[in-house]
Amino acid sequence: VNVSKGSLLKCDPAVKQYLVHLDETLAIGERFILNNLDEQHLFVQTSAVPKIKEKLQELIDKISYDASQIK
Repeated sequence: VNVSKGSLLKCDPAVKQYLVHLDETLAIGERFILNNLDEQHLFVQTSAVPKIKEKLQELIDKISYDASQIK
């Protein structure tokens, strides 16, 4: 029996694919996915959650724009 302490993430399939990409490319410095459960759930290292949130916010900032700054 293997026991791992971690966090359960629920996300849409597109975000999940991005997280799998981050994990495979070691974008946060380590592999963080402990178990790929289904199309909407990942079990990840709890210590990686703040870094995951930071990377997701960077992605959101990159693909979003502020309409008030358009002239």
